[in-house]
Formats: sequence, C-alpha cells, structure tokens
Amino acid sequence: MTKSAKKKAGGERELKVKVKTGKNRSMSSKLWLERQLNDPYVARAKREGYRSRAAYKLIEIDDKHRFLKPGGKVIDLGAAPGGWSQVAAKRVGSVEGRGKVVAIDILDMPAVPGVNFVVLDFLDETAPDKIKAMLGSGADVVLSDMAANTVGHRQTDHLKIIAMVETAAEFAREVLNPGGAFLAKVRQGGTEAALLAQLKRDFATVKHVKPQASRSDSAELYLFATGFRGGG
Repeated sequence: MTKSAKKKAGGERELKVKVKTGKNRSMSSKLWLERQLNDPYVARAKREGYRSRAAYKLIEIDDKHRFLKPGGKVIDLGAAPGGWSQVAAKRVGSVEGRGKVVAIDILDMPAVPGVNFVVLDFLDETAPDKIKAMLGSGADVVLSDMAANTVGHRQTDHLKIIAMVETAAEFAREVLNPGGAFLAKVRQGGTEAALLAQLKRDFATVKHVKPQASRSDSAELYLFATGFRGGG
C-alpha cells in the first residue's frame, strides 16, 4: 500500500492511498479497497462513531426534510451494520428513552443504543406481524436500505430490486400513522410506474432523492414519500 499526494485548491496537499495488487487480491477487490480508503465519508464515519458511510445519506435527507422527529417511532428494514439505526435513534430521542426504533436484518449486528434489533428475514411471511409486535403501535417512519441479492443478470436483478421495494412499500402502508414517511433505496430508472402511482395515491408527496453522500458513480436513488394519508 502506498500513498501519493496531489495539490488541492489553495495549495493544500491531499494524500491518496494506492493499494498494490497481490497474488491473493483481485483487481476488483483492489479497486474497492482503494475507494474505501480514499472515501471521505468512510473516514468521517470512523471519526464520528457511525458504523457505515450510509449514515450520512440519512443525515443529509433528514437535515433537508426533517421527518425524523423527537418522540417518533421508526422501523429500519435491512439495518445492518447499523448506521441508519444510529441516526434514527439519536434524532427521535430513543437513546434517552423518547421515541422508539425497531430494526431488522437477515445479518446480525452489535447492539445499537436506543434500538430494538432482531435478526429476521423481511420476506418471511411472519416478519410483518413480528415487527408490529416489537413496535407496539403505528410507525411514523419506515426506512428501507435493503438490497436484493443480485445474480448479474440486469433484468433479473432489476425485478428483484423492484419486488423488494414493493414489499417494503406495502408494509409501510399497513403500519404507518397518518402523516408518516417512507424512505427506500431503489436504482436510477428502476421505480415502476405502478408503484409510483400507488404511492402518490397514498402519500401527499413522492419524489426521488440522491444525497451527496451517495457515490457519484452509484446508480442508487432513494424513493421518498411523505404525508401518508392513512389506510382508509
């Protein structure tokens, strides 16, 4: 591993880490590691105690739209490693005993202060009822940073991603309180017209957002719906 320096505006020098390709490291893993080591959000997350750079995506969206409100109840789907749960717990106040954050993932993760977490497959037919029981009442926010397992076939992967988002949206409609919000990861060009039409019937505002913390070369977007009209 080597470091190279280049000048930034103002004459400062910025160090850039270069990773050598060893016999046990593929080119793709080399490029991924270089990107991680040189990512300012990865470095910031380490400094500020967040478990992933993804925390800053949620921070940025909430700073702009203010939907994580003190005392609110939040469900975090696909929570591991816990960056979004950390942000949600701080912003609704569940760390201090106000509000509530319930989180699930198929992967285990260390406990997050103020978060009730369980290992659970969201696609399991028993999952919705278990999540509702953990929360105890309606939710104010449903977050989904879930990503479907890909197989490398573009159309198949697209369908899997859409199915995941549709399932999360259906669950959000079942559990949200009137006025609630739904935020879910999708991909550019990947939100189906039928899903958007349904959300626009159920929510006052529906839009796509791409926070600056999302990598510029990433196709990810976030589907953001606010002002849930209720399940009447």
